[in-house]
Amino acid sequence: MPAVIDPNAGTAHGFSIGPAPTEAGMTHGHEHPHSHGHDEHSEVPSDPALRVKALESLLVEKGLVDPAALDAIIETYERKIGPRNGAKIVARAWTDPAFKQRLLDDATAAIAEMGFVGRQGEHMVAVENTPTVHNMVVCTLCSCYPWPVLGLPPVWYKSTPYRSRAVIDPRGVLHEFGLDLDPDVEVRVWDSTSEIRYLVLPERPAGTERMSAEELAELVTRDSMIGAEKLVPAGKGAGQ
Repeated sequence: MPAVIDPNAGTAHGFSIGPAPTEAGMTHGHEHPHSHGHDEHSEVPSDPALRVKALESLLVEKGLVDPAALDAIIETYERKIGPRNGAKIVARAWTDPAFKQRLLDDATAAIAEMGFVGRQGEHMVAVENTPTVHNMVVCTLCSCYPWPVLGLPPVWYKSTPYRSRAVIDPRGVLHEFGLDLDPDVEVRVWDSTSEIRYLVLPERPAGTERMSAEELAELVTRDSMIGAEKLVPAGKGAGQ
């Protein structure tokens, strides 16, 4: 039985899975090597990370830090501050055709136009969802993630079940997130690396034609920019 992924847990080279294949099939859709720097992407926590964890445990044990307050701060950066940058990029792409084309042609430069640059986002690629193609992003070796546009990676993104199953059973993984795609929709899985990070450009929801870029940005969720969900029409609400 495959390990279950918890989409609600707190704190990409492409494989293409064609329309509802009868046999699992994958093609690697990017020619760059999948290399990860050991000092930056190791599975084993670095010495500074271990020291921080030990300090956190000590402060909590002595009652100097409230674990709930720490969780709230992480939640803010994970779901609100960080992903808001990506949401602004998506909203602009929906409302500015010229910017959208620049984003798809050279995401790094287009994103830099909006001032969102920094470590973990030096080399970006944007992939567009359409009615016939759905993209999702994973990092199979560790947890490479575009921090400048999406903030902190969610725990489920870093989990072994997601990292291993997103490539071999993307439809099954999406089902666990509550997303069941039509059989004729092609699923493309992009494997982030230390060299390249991916941003999914979600489909613009129906019924949003008169909304401003600011209003549209409020509809965009973190998970939709990873490809773990589709945005619903305005007024119906969407999960994070």
